[in-house]
Amino acid sequence: MEELHLEYYLVASAIMFFAGVYGFITRRNLLAILISIELILNSVDINFALFNRFLFPGQLEGFFFTLFAIGVSACETAVAIAIIINIYRNIRNIQVKNLEQLKD
Repeated sequence: MEELHLEYYLVASAIMFFAGVYGFITRRNLLAILISIELILNSVDINFALFNRFLFPGQLEGFFFTLFAIGVSACETAVAIAIIINIYRNIRNIQVKNLEQLKD
């Protein structure tokens, strides 16, 4: 079975990264922004595992760092969703433009 080249993984990771950046910049819904951030973090995790696999094939540091980053990402998502739920309870909307109401 033929092994895929490094470039294929990098292109897929770059597409995920730039889709996440585009979503973060253009979306106005807090949940859509959170999903875009998660997309960016997942593309970074792919790069950690990828460079570990191709630069140091016998070692597992990149994979352990990827698992750690996924755990931190899950915790960040849980906290962000809790904050979004709290915002929704206060102003009944999760659009970014309506967050000015929280200053009152």
